[in-house]
Amino acid sequence: MARILILYSTTDGHTLKICHRLQQVIEQQGHPVSVVLVDEVAMVDLQAFDTLVIGASIRYGRHSKAVVDFIQRNTPLLESKANAFFSVNIVARKPNRNQPDTNPYLRKFLKQIAWHPQALAVFAGKLDTRATAASTA
Repeated sequence: MARILILYSTTDGHTLKICHRLQQVIEQQGHPVSVVLVDEVAMVDLQAFDTLVIGASIRYGRHSKAVVDFIQRNTPLLESKANAFFSVNIVARKPNRNQPDTNPYLRKFLKQIAWHPQALAVFAGKLDTRATAASTA
């Protein structure tokens, strides 16, 4: 039984929904899962987990600075455990952009960081145009 931590960054809540679905599936396999906002990771004992997963959405073409900072501060720890990263972005809905090796946002992100995740995934996100319109009004 592996203890799994899923850290996430979200803009409109879609990444959190994906994290909760992952949690549900993994817990059905008998593994305890904690889901924590990356901004609240300071309250978590990272050493207590066997596997670290990070999920992050794209906003204005970039993953969250908090995610990048966390990875930069914790690359040795991430690499010492089973790990994974997934990106949630709207272009992943396109067939030629829905894989880790074809998604431009994920490819760009991986060039920015020293960490080499053991597993990668890309999920199609959605843009909440109501929230976007309200924030620009």
